Amino acid sequence: MHNFDINSIVDFQVAERFMRYVQIDTASDPHATSFPSTEKQKDLSRLLVSELQQMGITDAHLDKYGYVYATIPSNTDKEVPVICFCSHVDTSPDCSGKDVKPVIHAAYQGQDIVLPDDPSVIIKYSEHPDLQYQLGHDIITASGTTLLGADDKAGVAEIMDAARLLMNHPEIKHGEIKLLFTPDEEIGQGVEYVDLNKLGAAFGYTIDGEKAGTIEDETFSADGVRVIIQGISVHPGFAKGKMVSALKIAADIIADLPKDKLSPETTTGAAGFIHPTEVNGGVDKAEIGFIIRDHDTTKLMEHEAILQRIVENVVTRYPGASYTFDVKEQYRNMKEVLDQYPEVMEVGMEAIRRAGLTPERRSIRGGTDGSRLSFMGLPCPNVFAGGHAFHGKMEWVSKQDMEKAVLTILHIAHIWQER
Repeated sequence: MHNFDINSIVDFQVAERFMRYVQIDTASDPHATSFPSTEKQKDLSRLLVSELQQMGITDAHLDKYGYVYATIPSNTDKEVPVICFCSHVDTSPDCSGKDVKPVIHAAYQGQDIVLPDDPSVIIKYSEHPDLQYQLGHDIITASGTTLLGADDKAGVAEIMDAARLLMNHPEIKHGEIKLLFTPDEEIGQGVEYVDLNKLGAAFGYTIDGEKAGTIEDETFSADGVRVIIQGISVHPGFAKGKMVSALKIAADIIADLPKDKLSPETTTGAAGFIHPTEVNGGVDKAEIGFIIRDHDTTKLMEHEAILQRIVENVVTRYPGASYTFDVKEQYRNMKEVLDQYPEVMEVGMEAIRRAGLTPERRSIRGGTDGSRLSFMGLPCPNVFAGGHAFHGKMEWVSKQDMEKAVLTILHIAHIWQER
């Protein structure tokens, strides 16, 4: 039987799709109490549903939580595990995602890339080592005043283009394939209300990684800590010997954190950290938010014990003050789950190889929807989407790398059927 050569496909639409999607503002909001955190994320989700329906994917729909579900039917007689491809529609609240103007820098030649709307924003060849792999590629950036949104609209566009190609090329044999687009990934809530029974997949792949050829099976394990300090507020004119400032206690706690280790700015590789992300309040009461991260879940408790000792030591210097220390689990290292299903990674690595790249297994100093999905029962490594310098104005992605990601998705679908 003649197998269709997936790599012979040339009618990609992924870059055009991507440039359409990034112009829709989908920033999530970490301070919102609703889900999804911003209604505008659904603007993109609704567009995805209508485009999927136009491709002939009849069950594509948006649920009340802002998830898009869709099914590409199987076209083989074989019993094949149901595979899901997943990416998130929201962009990081760290940088504006409003009025994104994508710019194509065709046939890149190794120059520094100056962004047109703010020439002080320069993507320097010397500072972005992955640019060395981009010679001759068409690089897409924002215009200098916003982020681009390659995290993760590159992944969204790649899954959408792969879906179109699977529907148009029945000669690519595959089992049933589920598509899932989530909101609020950037604020750590991405799969809060996903219905895995409805999804009905055995294994998944998030398309949310960075450099072409990479696949990630390890994330941080993550907790959040809230320290609430109760001080004593007195009129400052009559405060001698009475006032205890919660704000000053908070400042002392932050000042007493380790300077040369256990912080994001002093660690790399597998090393974890204790990171204060926000402080607010006043004399009477103050609150500090921390994120605690490590690849080794047992070390989270050690980092939290260090933090609690620091808090305890500072607060005891202020008679009359008190504190609460509240730990909340955020996500866990997906490697703990994925190691039990080695074939999921094997298929991913083989697909990258067949797409013409050298697979590179990486661990993430962060998390993905896949971390949570893996522990919810859907083992789910993270495949490259091609974006770089996420969450800021220097974000960029190559058209050719996005096309390689589309091929990788097609190969993953086909290899599961082959096996």
